[in-house]
Amino acid sequence: MPANRVVQGRMVTPHSLAELVEDDDVMEAESIEDTDRECPDCGGDVVSVGYMPSVTEYVTGYKCQECDWRETDRE
Repeated sequence: MPANRVVQGRMVTPHSLAELVEDDDVMEAESIEDTDRECPDCGGDVVSVGYMPSVTEYVTGYKCQECDWRETDRE
């Protein structure tokens, strides 16, 4: 069962977190993971989620739990 997390004051599922990072619909998302990263903008905790925005692509997205900062591991 995927664990939900609080991100920017609201509860998110892995799927909704992936959609926040991607800023679009995603097909599938794995569980939300803690990272050892600190947000470069506000110093908050960063979580990650692996997801598939399309059939042929797998992306790991990173999102600050406190502010709007987000990024992916796309080259």
